[in-house]
Amino acid sequence: QVQLVESGGGLVQAGGSLRLSCAASGSIFRLNAMGWYRQAPGKQRELVAAITSGGSTNYADSVKGRFTISRDSAKNTVYLQMNSLKAEDAAVYYCNAKRDTWGDVYWGQGTQVTVSS
Repeated sequence: QVQLVESGGGLVQAGGSLRLSCAASGSIFRLNAMGWYRQAPGKQRELVAAITSGGSTNYADSVKGRFTISRDSAKNTVYLQMNSLKAEDAAVYYCNAKRDTWGDVYWGQGTQVTVSS
């Protein structure tokens, strides 16, 4: 079992920055990838950024160049640095982890990001 604990959400003005953190605990061995999704009212949940166990990253086109996903040296925590935030970035952000060996998928509780104009 894997537990994902998120922090860093909150209120920020347009053009500002936030950093989200997701700490994984429990049976964290052989996690293949971790990432961030978001869901705004009236919209489907979408992938924001992901990072594999090998360090490869990918981003949604809407955040490319503004957001950066990273991990710590122990590979048990991932971060999402969000710069130049826009009103359309406001959403509930969810941390995600996968362990393909056993077909496991884990989700965090979600954290609200609000952007004021």
